Amino acid sequence: MIGILIAVLVANAAWSIATESRIEWDIIGKYLFSEQIFNGMKMTLLLTVIAMVMGVLLGIVLAVMWLSPNPVASSVAWFYIWVFRGTPVIVQLLFWGFLGAIYPHLSIGVPFGGPEFFGGSANDLIPPFVAAIFGLGFNEAAYMAEIVRAGISSVDEGQEEAAAALGMKRIQTIRRIVLPQAMRVIIPPTGNETISMLKTTSLVLVIPVSDLLYQATLIYSRNYKTIELLIVVSLWYLFFTSILTIVQYYIERHYSRGTKRNQPPSKIEFFVKHFWPHRSPREEGGPPMPGPGSRQLGG
Repeated sequence: MIGILIAVLVANAAWSIATESRIEWDIIGKYLFSEQIFNGMKMTLLLTVIAMVMGVLLGIVLAVMWLSPNPVASSVAWFYIWVFRGTPVIVQLLFWGFLGAIYPHLSIGVPFGGPEFFGGSANDLIPPFVAAIFGLGFNEAAYMAEIVRAGISSVDEGQEEAAAALGMKRIQTIRRIVLPQAMRVIIPPTGNETISMLKTTSLVLVIPVSDLLYQATLIYSRNYKTIELLIVVSLWYLFFTSILTIVQYYIERHYSRGTKRNQPPSKIEFFVKHFWPHRSPREEGGPPMPGPGSRQLGG
């Protein structure tokens, strides 16, 4: 009964949106595959990939530092995570975007008046695209550090003790023994973080960077079709988050093979089994299947 009620409500909402005369669907169709929207989508995907790679790699380093017996390393990792998890990502993006207001000139060299090896204007060294990568990547690293730390902690300590007995160094133990076993715990939340990152890239509008939402705002600032362009943006986000969800599902199945003896069929296997029209061996031209009372050769 509840399922029928939900289906009716969803169908009613979908029909209401589809038949709303004030929504110009021809405008949506016009801009859905426009070059300007495509350019924004490519920038969104590029930001997502680079920021996630940066966040995962730095997150692994921070997690190892946090679990390190070295008090300095663990304190630095804890402070980093505390700062970047405790402040909004949009504030961090604005900070990197306007860093030149605090440090007009950035340089690398010997402190206290020593020689400078590399330097330049902050606005030249950190353009909006780089500021977006720093803001998204450094923020993501704090969350990935927590995820990786939880995955490492889920591995039995006996694994590390056995590796140490074999003479393996701590880094070798983590890379070859601990991380491969921790992946089944790390992968699900990492997939969620990737999907979340795809949508979080829309915040780079404030710097600004010409991502999908920024390109849409440029269009509706000219033609005043705000709702239609926002629907276009939503459709593209739904499309790519659906793809990422499917990829995450199969990656999780891959890493859970060692923990589940009999895995349930995948979504594709379930669909083929229940909805794809099967043909009998006789229809395929093969030999007929033996009946319950028939005798097989060699029986």
